[in-house]
Amino acid sequence: MGIITIIFLAFGVAMDAFAVSITNGLCYEKFRRKEAFMTAITFGLFQAGMPVIGYFFGSAFYETIAFLDHWIALFLLGAIGANMIVEGIKTYRNPEENCNTEIFSFKLLLTQGVATSIDALAIGISFAVMRTNLILAIICIGIITFCFSLFGTFLGKKFDRFLKEKAEIFGGCILTLIGLRIFIEHMFF
Repeated sequence: MGIITIIFLAFGVAMDAFAVSITNGLCYEKFRRKEAFMTAITFGLFQAGMPVIGYFFGSAFYETIAFLDHWIALFLLGAIGANMIVEGIKTYRNPEENCNTEIFSFKLLLTQGVATSIDALAIGISFAVMRTNLILAIICIGIITFCFSLFGTFLGKKFDRFLKEKAEIFGGCILTLIGLRIFIEHMFF
């Protein structure tokens, strides 16, 4: 996987965290700079850390699944992307269900960090089967997620709810297209 693909993948993975960051900035009254930075750091660390776990899990089974690498990438990225698109459409249709009334807390932030990074765990498996440079990938994912999350919290404070679902749909499209690109590249070139 080349650097351009890794960067686009990082953008796609970061969209979930971006969407949740927008919602946090929008929904929590006492959400200030401190909370914005905590959100960005937490999401960046989780999004960068989960692919490492997935990578080592995938590496353990690489010999067994190497001949299926393009199918695995297509399935994982396609499924994650499709889920993000569906969630974005649901959010678009029911925007009133997005805001939480509970108080923003560290426990909530950790829960959000895990929830938004499960897809990154699966992507780590595809990194293993595609023999991707893991260090480069996690640095790109961590930095891009941090920046998107920080920016998202400030957007949430400034703008209406219309951004969240569009970010999820866009990220889902990116991940799905990357999965298709990998599949087509391995099958036909």
